[in-house]
Amino acid sequence: MSVLPECYGIIPARYHSTRFEGKPIKSRFEGKPMFWHVYKRACQCSELKKVILATDHEMIKSEAEDLDVQVVMTRPDHPSGTDRVLEAAQQIQVPDDGIVINIQGDEPLLEPSLLTELIQPFSDPEIEVTTPVRKIKITNNEKEIQNTDRVKVVFTNTNKALYFSRLPVPYNRDEQQEEYYLHVGIYAFRMKTLKKFVQLKPSKLELAEKLEQLRLLENDIPIHIVETEYESIGVDRPEDVLIVEERLKSV
Repeated sequence: MSVLPECYGIIPARYHSTRFEGKPIKSRFEGKPMFWHVYKRACQCSELKKVILATDHEMIKSEAEDLDVQVVMTRPDHPSGTDRVLEAAQQIQVPDDGIVINIQGDEPLLEPSLLTELIQPFSDPEIEVTTPVRKIKITNNEKEIQNTDRVKVVFTNTNKALYFSRLPVPYNRDEQQEEYYLHVGIYAFRMKTLKKFVQLKPSKLELAEKLEQLRLLENDIPIHIVETEYESIGVDRPEDVLIVEERLKSV
């Protein structure tokens, strides 16, 4: 095992969203925009050398600067948050052997220890990408397992991802399957792997499932699975704000 390389957290914050226009600043909790809560929680991860907000909109940039959040402007035409993360990583000159975590900007309840869990496997120089999953029992959770917004994953005994799907995998043919693994949408990349990923064309399975991580698997780039107890609660739609507000009160 080698020493961990330098680690950086980058939070993409795009203004225009099909489901929730202006989500990074219109979603506010305790008087602060959503991105501020994500940033502050990410900064609690001691392994991160730097945390940066990457946006495409002057309103977000201006408010970030007012709140002392480190921010960089990126192009408005990126096809995905991962592309935006790469541009930001290049702006702050992350070295090729550095680790970049793509931190979802719509999860104000982010648990800093999850970032630590994602970083630790990189002490193995063979690890290129990590992502977390959470085990869920089928009992009383059938709707969540069938929900196509909740991505399921199967992986090997050595924690290498085999496949991600919006459908329940594996298929419960004889009703013997008792548990599934739900994907938590955060990724950590070696910088050189992040560059390679963005240069690749969208793959067939990626386009079919609308899951960009399948591009990695189709191009033989292994994804290391990290099992976690962390339960993701994000803001996808305006109605999710009230759910997160209630949870914040109990934190």
